[in-house]
Amino acid sequence: MKRHDRNINFVLYFWGKEVKTMKVAIMTDTTSYIPKDIRQKFNIYTVPLSVIFGEDSYREDMDITTEEFYEKVRNAENLPTTSQPAIGEVVDTLEKLSEEYDAVVTIHLSSKISGTFQAVKSAGEMVESIDVYPFDSSISAMAQGFYVLEAAERAEAGDSPEEIIAHLERMKKYVRAYFMVDDLNHLQHGGRLSNAQAIIGSLLKIKPILHFEDGFIVPFEKIRTKKKAVHRIIGMLEEQAAQGNVKRVVFIHANDEPAAIELEKSFIAKYPDVETMISYFGPVIGTHLGEKLLGVSWYTE
Repeated sequence: MKRHDRNINFVLYFWGKEVKTMKVAIMTDTTSYIPKDIRQKFNIYTVPLSVIFGEDSYREDMDITTEEFYEKVRNAENLPTTSQPAIGEVVDTLEKLSEEYDAVVTIHLSSKISGTFQAVKSAGEMVESIDVYPFDSSISAMAQGFYVLEAAERAEAGDSPEEIIAHLERMKKYVRAYFMVDDLNHLQHGGRLSNAQAIIGSLLKIKPILHFEDGFIVPFEKIRTKKKAVHRIIGMLEEQAAQGNVKRVVFIHANDEPAAIELEKSFIAKYPDVETMISYFGPVIGTHLGEKLLGVSWYTE
């Protein structure tokens, strides 16, 4: 470790001994799509991924809005590509954080579909003024955001970076995320769907349910209609919620917020005590999944 004893946030006394406590920052990348008010509440920092249309590059959440992105895709001749954060930009962010924090736990989308985790890890090795703890969520979108929120709550409670990382590793057994896509062409084009060539022909007229497995996007079930696919996902969620141990649920949309809101309202009517939220698939993930898809993610205590 680089250092643990500078810029100490506060001092505790335990059995007459002085115990120094680190001040821990929480960082993620923009593909976690955590609502802005929640990011502000927990002082969550982000580094942006980018979408590229021809010669033009746009950092999501900074240079282009989600609405502008989907409109641009509809009018583009070719699908955009995506890019991980520049190492220099990550280094700058970490150095800025070092002015206030002793360490940073930084949580990123699956390393199996993006080089972001490795880029941040490399940047962390270049910065000596702050201890960097990168975490590969093996997932993306607001399911990734769940790890970020848990980390932020633990940091606020005074947990050490090592304790936070250990908790996030345990969480992997309990996080679920499923999504239904209208069009697999985006996934095929971007190469993000495992074994795409083997299944693409049989799924073109089917609304597949996809999920993450070992960090890869893979088919979960083949469903013939969008309505049945959504019903299947909600059925799995309600089966889990009926056991009384679901902590958070997020309904995620790709430029179709009314559909996500409707799903949330229906769920709240049955399970009013479960914390729910609405999130979205922004430009980078939208590039690979397309418009109008719906996703649901949750995790248990």
